[in-house]
Formats: sequence, C-alpha cells, structure tokens
Amino acid sequence: MNVTQQPDRSYAAWRRRLYRIIFEADTPAGKLFDVVLIVLILLSVVVICFESVIDKHEALYVRYRLPLLAIECAITFAFTIEYIARIVSVRRASRYVFSFFGVIDLLSILPTYIAFVAGGGNTLVVLRAIRLLRVFRVLKLVWLVGESNELSEAIWRARGKVLVFLIVVCISVTVSGAVMYELEKNQNAEQFSSIPESMYWAIVTMTTVGYGDLVPRTSAGKAFSALLILLGYSLIIVPTGFVSAEFVRTRQEKPVTTRVCGSCLTEGHDDDARYCKYCSQELV
Repeated sequence: MNVTQQPDRSYAAWRRRLYRIIFEADTPAGKLFDVVLIVLILLSVVVICFESVIDKHEALYVRYRLPLLAIECAITFAFTIEYIARIVSVRRASRYVFSFFGVIDLLSILPTYIAFVAGGGNTLVVLRAIRLLRVFRVLKLVWLVGESNELSEAIWRARGKVLVFLIVVCISVTVSGAVMYELEKNQNAEQFSSIPESMYWAIVTMTTVGYGDLVPRTSAGKAFSALLILLGYSLIIVPTGFVSAEFVRTRQEKPVTTRVCGSCLTEGHDDDARYCKYCSQELV
C-alpha cells in the first residue's frame, strides 16, 4: 500500500532555503557558508591556543589580551547566530539540539558566556575543532561521506566481536598484573607495590607504549615482560580484522550526496532520493 507524502505547509520556503545553505554543500551558497564557518573555527582555535601562551607572559598579555578578546567575542556572536539559524531551519529543533553536532555547537559557545559571567578561562572552546568534521561536505568529497558511513556501519556491526576482544584484553591485563606483582614484589617492591600498579604496567606494555616508569628487575620479570610485548603486538591487529571483514560486507554501490534530512538529520542519501530512508520525510 503506497502512502503519498503530503508537503509540510508549515515548512516555509525561506526555511528550506536557509536549511540548504546551512546543512548542505551541494549549492554555491552552502559551500561558501561552510567554508566561512571552517575559517572561523580555525581562527577561534588559534586564538584560544595563543591566549594560553600569553597567560604566562605579562608583556604579551597586556599587549594582545584585548584584541584577542575582541576577536573571540565576534566569533562567539557569529556562532550564536549560526546556532539559532540551525534551530530555526530544521523541521524538528529538538532533533538537532540533542544530536551530536547540536551538543558540540552549543558547547562551543557556552564557555565564552560562562567566562564572562563567572570569570576564568574559556579553553573549552577548542571543542569547536570537532566541528571540522564537516569538512567532508565542504570540500564536496562525497565519496568520503560514503566511506565514512560504511566505516561507521562496519564498526557498529562488529561491536559484539570488539566487546569480546576488550573483555579478553581486560582479563589478560588483570592476570598479567597479578603475575608481575608476584615476580617483582620481593626485589622491586617500590615500583610494583600492588596489583593495580602492576596492571598499569601491563596496559602500558601490551599497548607497546613503554613509558619506562615501571621496569622489571628480575630475570623472570623481564622474560614475562618480553612475552607480554609480543602478545600486545599480536592483539593490535585483532579489532582491525573484525572491522575490515564487516567493512567488506557493507560496501555501498549507490552514489550518495551531502543531502541531510531536515527531520532526523541523517546524512548520505542516494542521489535520486526524494524521501528520507530513515524517517520517510520529504527531502528538501
């Protein structure tokens, strides 16, 4: 039984145009908007990083504090307008507000206002850098949008195998920590003073990081450490194999675009799609 979708009369034409500019990059206006947005994000991150530098130098602080503050205020005001425009342009504002990017967009402007009211730094504004993930749409790298969708789906399908793998790793770390504690507690008690301390060493060793802050002294401890390093190398490739196998199974054949559903905010619809494949709403 076919159900004909009725157009949403409450969704005015100006909201459709605003939505296409803000959420999509298939039009010159939309691409220009996102390019300007990315430039502002990068500028804001640079400003915040530079502020953390001048805080340690009184002369630089006196000289550059006000200009940097003015730039940060202007950028925050621009992002506030953009956030409001995104809420206005979507069909369901709550979907955007509580979405991943909606939360990130809000967190990117709140620290500045909190800093003005309560005082203190606003270094949390560097969360704006996460918004650079939109660069896939801005550069119109549609094939990367498709690849990212396939990768996320492959990771989700492999979640059970990955969970089992993590459980095995946790058990291995616990056992290895306990063994190393028993091997080193008599001759190296100042470093391997407890099982949790030894478990920390096991994690660092299995991930092949090797900070060097905890080092076994006994021959048995060194031998066990070598075995654990080899085990760590072999375990690194396991989750990669899980995801790779699922990735092959989820290859997409239809072309995708940067079109975003105005109702559920999902991305990566087919080129000829008229309705969202997730919520059945008409694509603008």
